[in-house]
Amino acid sequence: MTIPRIYSPDALENKTTCELGPDNLKYLKQVMRLKHGDKINIFDGFGCEFEAVIKSYSTKTVYIELGKIIPTADKKIRIILAQAIPKAGKLDTIVKSAAELGVDVIIPFDAARSVGRIADEKSSLKVARWQKIAGEAARCCHSSHIAKVSKVSSFADMLTSASDDALRLIFWEEESQKTIKDILTDKAFATTKDFFVVIGPEGGFSKDEVTMAKEAGFISVSLGRQILKIETAAAAIISILQYEKGIFGHRSQEVIK
Repeated sequence: MTIPRIYSPDALENKTTCELGPDNLKYLKQVMRLKHGDKINIFDGFGCEFEAVIKSYSTKTVYIELGKIIPTADKKIRIILAQAIPKAGKLDTIVKSAAELGVDVIIPFDAARSVGRIADEKSSLKVARWQKIAGEAARCCHSSHIAKVSKVSSFADMLTSASDDALRLIFWEEESQKTIKDILTDKAFATTKDFFVVIGPEGGFSKDEVTMAKEAGFISVSLGRQILKIETAAAAIISILQYEKGIFGHRSQEVIK
């Protein structure tokens, strides 16, 4: 039987034991029917993963004893995905794909042409749902890092959250001068390891938004002539970055410390 791989919401570094809450209690005891002494693998989303065994169950928790550290792959690049909120349900797919492809942070934001809108009182519930999707994606694809889903931001706040050290890219279908290929083959960006990628809603960005982004230090780029659906665009762009610079790239590349 395949050893179950379980997420711990608490950091595991320097620990020898941990506890897992009600969700994992139900999964391990009732679904997987595991008993005292059975083996699992456990990861914390911060880069730590261990072999472990179940010590005991209580009515609300599972007690785990940690064993050997499982070596994890080093991250070669960091990617922050800022995604304009699309129609209902589509962001679930985008978060899942982005998390599987190794994005570090996902920032949902409202754009001028966003079709989907999230009421303030529902915002935290949505973010919690997306964070759970990101965690499940990490578990399924055997990643020890979980993408963090930030609170829903305005367009302006999203722009100001970008680090000055990051290569800041805003994808705009009307951009005719620069493509993502131009950027990734530019020697000026050859050593770049931090990427902040902004993707618009179904209707694209307005010219005012692109102007605002450029004034904030972003570079306007396109994918070329091909226009992709919003849920396809995010996965395509992240895959390109990971192929050229990251987890799908050459083994000899220097990794982030």
